This record gives sequence, structure tokens and C-alpha cells, in this order.
Amino acid sequence: MANLNFQREVIDKSFEHPVVVDFWAPWCGPCRTLGPVLEKIAADQEGRWTLIKLNSDEEQELSAQYQVMSIPNVKMFYQGEVVAEFVGAQPRQFILNWLDKHIPERENSELSTWLEQLEQGQDIDLQALRQALENNTITPAGKISLSAKLVFRHPDMAVALVADVHLGHEQFDLAEDIRIIARLSQYHNNDTPPAAKLSAAAQALSENHNEAAIAAIIDAVVMDKTIEQDLPRKAAIALFHLWGPQHELTRTYRKRFDMALY
Repeated sequence: MANLNFQREVIDKSFEHPVVVDFWAPWCGPCRTLGPVLEKIAADQEGRWTLIKLNSDEEQELSAQYQVMSIPNVKMFYQGEVVAEFVGAQPRQFILNWLDKHIPERENSELSTWLEQLEQGQDIDLQALRQALENNTITPAGKISLSAKLVFRHPDMAVALVADVHLGHEQFDLAEDIRIIARLSQYHNNDTPPAAKLSAAAQALSENHNEAAIAAIIDAVVMDKTIEQDLPRKAAIALFHLWGPQHELTRTYRKRFDMALY
């Protein structure tokens, strides 16, 4: 799957139910044997888990990050973490037994509900969230996934959720994108035309008007891309990362943004 938004399609989705990622490549003979077997089982068990096919040649950084040394390599993600894996073209019964052994009984959680609500532009029960954080019932990966959605409505809380994610952490780049969007969301300054554009973008994001926001950010880039320590440029890139390469707004505005830089 080219242009995979791994955070959204694997990590975030794994809080709803398990996501099984098949690391493969077109030249790999055992991969071509295993692939159809996995796809048939996924179709038969639709709703129990999700299958993602990941071309290891196209996604070399992800393959390295998850220590894929040989393919096919199949990993099960749940609650943002790898909970099981196997290597090689295993037979159908082996895979069925593996799934039965490792798929958790509980497939839904409070966190998955919050992620879905935020994805739809709704607000969530912040008191319940604070209670969950106090009780330490949200995994570190869950905090990052929640922060990426929460930043548009509650930037302070979003930044607090990734406060422990520092340079060297596998999700550091995502945490930095969240911090940048939080900076933008709290920006209020109309002293100059580019500043006014950034303020308009911040307001638009808070109201879930994402297209108006990215259009205003690109206008600010054209006027002065260096304002507020390159905030317009950094914010646009952060939004494209958070939305993913296949998002309609990324496809529509990424080229326009690239042209505005030069």
C-alpha cells in the first residue's frame, strides 16, 4: 500500500480492533504465497481485525522502525503496540490459530470512542479523559494518537499528552507536528497581514474548517514564510503529516504549498 498513513490506518485503528500488517515485497516468492491466504482469512473474519499490506521496499523507514529483517513478516498491532508476529509463509491453520491466540477479547475501548468522536469533529468528555490519565489506563501510544486528534480543539492538553516524547523516540516527529499545530492554534495577532492570516487559520482549525485553515496558512507563506520562526511553513507541513498523503486536502494543497515556497 503506497502512501500509507501508518499513524491513522494502523496505530489509531488498533485502538478499535487489532490491525494485522503484512510486510511484503513484489519480488518475494513466499510473500506471494502468503498474501492470498491472509486476504481470504481477513475477508472471512471481516470486522474482527483489519489487514494492511505494506510494501517493505516502498516503506523502508517503517520496516526498519519495526525491525523487519526478513519477509514476509506479519505483525499484529493492538492499542498502538505490536502484540504478536510471525515470519514466513505459514499455512492457513497456523494463521487461524495465531489469530485466535492473540486477538484480545475486548475489541472496543473508551479511547477508540474518543478517537472516533474527534475524527468526526466532535468534542469529548475531558473530565473522563483526565480521570483515565490519572488512573494510567491509556498507553503511551494511545496518548500520542489522542494528542494528534485533540490538538485542534484542546492544544494545551494535546501538548501535555506528548510531553514525555523527546528526540530519539520513535514517534518524536509526530509529537513535534502536534506541538507546532498547538502553537498555531494558540496564535492571535493581527498586527501584519501574514499574522492576520495565521490568526484566521487558527480560528478555522478550532472550528474544524480545515480547508480554510490550510488556504490561510499558504497565504501567510506567500506573504512571509519566516514569520514567527517559520510558523506558516512548519504548520503546513505538520498538517499534511497529520492528515496523511491520501487526504483530500493534502492532495489538493501540497503542490500549491510547494509552489508558494519558491
